[in-house]
Amino acid sequence: MKLRSPAFILAASLAAATPGAHPCSVCGCSLASDWGPEGYNETGGALLSLRYEYFDQDQLRSGRHVVDRHDYPLPNSDELQVSTTNRNAVLQLDDVIDRKWSVSIQLPYHDRSHQTIAAGDAEVSSSLARGWGDARLLVRYQLRNELNNRWVLQAGLKLPTGRFDQDFATRPQAGEPLDRGLQPGTGTTNLLAGAAWFGRPATNWGFFAQALLDQPLAERAGFAPGASLTFNGGVRWLNAGNLTPQLQLNVRTEDREHGPEADRANSGGAVVLLSPGLSAQFTTTVNAYAFVQLPVYQRWNGLQLQPRVLFVAGLNCRW
Repeated sequence: MKLRSPAFILAASLAAATPGAHPCSVCGCSLASDWGPEGYNETGGALLSLRYEYFDQDQLRSGRHVVDRHDYPLPNSDELQVSTTNRNAVLQLDDVIDRKWSVSIQLPYHDRSHQTIAAGDAEVSSSLARGWGDARLLVRYQLRNELNNRWVLQAGLKLPTGRFDQDFATRPQAGEPLDRGLQPGTGTTNLLAGAAWFGRPATNWGFFAQALLDQPLAERAGFAPGASLTFNGGVRWLNAGNLTPQLQLNVRTEDREHGPEADRANSGGAVVLLSPGLSAQFTTTVNAYAFVQLPVYQRWNGLQLQPRVLFVAGLNCRW
């Protein structure tokens, strides 16, 4: 039997996509890293995955344009963010029950440093938010299981396991609560629902499309992130070697935040990323991948920090 590449669940693409608040960004890693040669993995057994994401949000934007913060004199009535550096690791365990059913548990760890000039301040305040984020549980069902035409449904929950009570570390905001969108966790339970299609019209070419809705069910402690919709599409060249190049188009839109702790004016927006990448098969049970994500279209509400480029790499092992 032909061995298929290990598979991630789609929610891995959202692990670092917690919206920043007061004001920050919707931006995070939106990438499908769960795509095997013919679709999702359906070989029975377990899969352990480790994924690392890095992106430095150092570009202040509003609408579709870059904003020069030096055009805003200090102190200012608006918060002027300086930078947010994100280093995220995502640990995931998949269990393939049979050719139709599988379940995935995912736990992200966030390391996020942030510098900002708060409204009314003239000095930079900083924070360092570290800790486990919100766990995700997803169930996947392969609705149609043909080699060249596969349809998949998936549903699950994002659970409020991450902290949301960390504070600013340095003056003048030292000791004040960190913006909710910059915390490791949102504090909310979210419904996850999506679908995917995989096609292989030729021996060496594969195509896919995925969509996932992330809908908060209720506010918690005065805050709820905006509902988001992520779409990923891509093409890959399935050659005879161990290296597989692929190209993805990743689209993410997010509504404004809700609640008295939210910053509705400076949250929500949309981004389109072009993501070239490469996967490598080391053994029959171990493979790795790496991607670079380049924003090609952005539209943001209010003032928000965004990265110029994002980096993603991961390692998969099945048994």
